[in-house]
Amino acid sequence: MIQKFFAAILSVLFYPAFFISLVIFHGIQVVCRRVLGKKAHRRSVEILNFFLLRCINLVGNTTTYVNNQHIPEGKPLLIVSNHQSMFDISMIAWYMRKYDPSYISKIELGKGIPSISYNLRHGGSVLIDRKNKRQSLPVIINFGKRLQAQKQTGVIFPEGTRSRDGKPKKFNETGLKLLTRNMPDGYVVPITINNSWKLMRYGYFPVGGFNNIKLEVHEPIAIASCDFDELKEKVERQITMAIK
Repeated sequence: MIQKFFAAILSVLFYPAFFISLVIFHGIQVVCRRVLGKKAHRRSVEILNFFLLRCINLVGNTTTYVNNQHIPEGKPLLIVSNHQSMFDISMIAWYMRKYDPSYISKIELGKGIPSISYNLRHGGSVLIDRKNKRQSLPVIINFGKRLQAQKQTGVIFPEGTRSRDGKPKKFNETGLKLLTRNMPDGYVVPITINNSWKLMRYGYFPVGGFNNIKLEVHEPIAIASCDFDELKEKVERQITMAIK
């Protein structure tokens, strides 16, 4: 109860800082993309996510990045992660920025949110209508083909929706199968995110405080090294066994 009380006080700092960051960087993104080009736009998004993580610091939260793995360079990569909160994307975007990750996101996020919607539309990510397979499946297939051809990095959250209590949900195999099928030269990079669900444990107010949000990178797996069922089982086991 005391923790929630102080989190409520600090949330008064969090929300203005969070929304001001989104609004300011929306303008910065537009200028960078239209005037300075793709690399500048990418850099502006990286810095935005740095500031979004600093916003959660205002509520007493800290972040930890653990990566003792060798991630192949010059190969298509597919980051596969559990999903606990909207800040999972900022964690991946900042700590994995070397790999310039792009995302599969629900189509509703493509409009109305400063900075975030703009980046989803113009930063290499794809938007899918999860209720319309005729729209979503070709988009996912083409995304995988692009990652393969251009040796880029994509991100997918196979649980589909966020876990509200940190407990992992069963992986939906459709998107993962379509992507890996079209990335034969690629590697899957499993990631476990811990404790980000605690930021929303009280709903949107107050923001949960005084937690350590941890992103842990696991051993990459060559997509061609096993069949899909074995690959999915390995990835899901690596991710879920590290959830605490």
